[in-house]
Amino acid sequence: MPRFALKVEYDGGPFAGWQAQADHDSVQGALERALSALDPGFRDGARIAAAGRTDAGVHATGQVAHADLARYWDCFRLAEALNWHLKPAPVAVLTAARVPDDFHARFSAQGRRYLFRLLARRAPATHERGRVWQVGHALDADAMRAGAAHLIGRHDFTTFRSTMCQSASPVKTLDGIEITEHAVPHGIEYRFTLWARSFLHNQVRSIVGTLERVGAGAWPPDRVAQALAAHDRAACGPVCPPQGLYLTGVDYPTDPFG
Repeated sequence: MPRFALKVEYDGGPFAGWQAQADHDSVQGALERALSALDPGFRDGARIAAAGRTDAGVHATGQVAHADLARYWDCFRLAEALNWHLKPAPVAVLTAARVPDDFHARFSAQGRRYLFRLLARRAPATHERGRVWQVGHALDADAMRAGAAHLIGRHDFTTFRSTMCQSASPVKTLDGIEITEHAVPHGIEYRFTLWARSFLHNQVRSIVGTLERVGAGAWPPDRVAQALAAHDRAACGPVCPPQGLYLTGVDYPTDPFG
C-alpha cells in the first residue's frame, strides 16, 4: 500500500484535540472520515498517525500526518479531494506527498516548532478571538527573554509538564525560545517561538504561562531557574490557555514536501 504524507492546517477551537475520540469531534477523526470517502483502504478501520497530538483548542499551520492508502493517488488530486470531503470542518490539507514505507510522521521527525500568540490590550479581541491568549497589561519582553534563557538546553522539565504526561522521561532538550513584539491596534502581540526535537505534554503552555508572570513583574527572571531546578509541578507558573498555541512545523531528515 502506498504511503502518503499530508501537511495539515486547522483551527483547533471546535475540536477535542488531534486524537480520535469516540464521543467528541477530533482533527484525526475528520481526516479519517474524508479518507474513508475516497480510498477503500480506509473503509476497514485504518488509522493515520501525526507528528504531534495537539490538545483541545490548539491550532496548527504545519501539522504532518501519514496514511497508507490502497490507491496510487496523484498528490495534487489527493489534497484537493480531501479538502472537498473535509468541508465544512476548519481543516485543510495544504499539500500531499508520496513517501517511503519507512517514513513515520511521528517517529521520523527530528524537530518540532510551536508558536504561541499573546495579545496584550485592554479592548477585547474580536477578529483574533479564539486564536490568541489575551491579557490586559503590557509585558516586559526583555525580562521574559532573560527568564527564557534559563530554559534553553537539556534539562529535567518536570516542573513544566502535565501530571498526565505519558512521556517516559521528563528530560528534554529545548533548542530555542524567541520572543518578538508586534504592534497591533491599541496593544502589543507577543509571539513566543519554541523549537526542540520533541516536547512534553503542556510544556509550551507551562513555559509561556510562567514567562508571562515574569513579563508582568510578578516573578523576577531568575525565579524561572529556581522553578526548573525544583523538579516540582507546584513550582510552575500558571498554565496558559490553549487557544494561542500553534504547531507550525515539523522537521525531517529529508523534507517530504520539498
